[in-house]
Amino acid sequence: MVAVSKTVDVERVRAAVAAGLTTLGENRVQEAEAKAPLVDGATWHLVGPLQSNKARRALETFSVIETVDSLALAERLDRLAGELLPGRRFPVLVQVNVDADAAKAGVALGDLEGVVHSVAGLEHLELRGLMTVGRLVDRPEDARPTFSALRAASERLRRGGSAVGPELSMGMTDDFEIAIEEGATIVRVGRALFGERPHGHPH
Repeated sequence: MVAVSKTVDVERVRAAVAAGLTTLGENRVQEAEAKAPLVDGATWHLVGPLQSNKARRALETFSVIETVDSLALAERLDRLAGELLPGRRFPVLVQVNVDADAAKAGVALGDLEGVVHSVAGLEHLELRGLMTVGRLVDRPEDARPTFSALRAASERLRRGGSAVGPELSMGMTDDFEIAIEEGATIVRVGRALFGERPHGHPH
């Protein structure tokens, strides 16, 4: 479980780590940069969109980037990881826009095989699997087709010999149980752990 700690103050994040929530997720590079040095014993996942101009800072701050939403971003991360982390491969997930939703980032299902093949071949990245954001629905059950389709895509890629990795990051506070039923290996839970957030981000 990735405990999504966006907008949560450092004291509460430390308390969460002390309680055993040691894998934390942040949506923004800048917020994680400020928190990570002040919280011992945690690893950090980027679970929000990554602008290419913040790629270097993301590699320096996070242990995993779950939101690689294009081959161009992957190639930039690969180049920078070669400079910053020589001799090791940085773990990433490819974000998939399962529902072809114009409001969401991610690789289209029709392009996924080619992108995964290219990302898996990059020297300095370790492709651990796929990630998606479920559709906004009133009933959690209605998110099931998105999660089912991501699992099916992952299975299809692996059957075809793709080195996609086994991870499926899908499901959040409202629908993580459905995501787990459909094969999620990572769920990104914030509100159920930390409560409602203020709208927007603190300065």
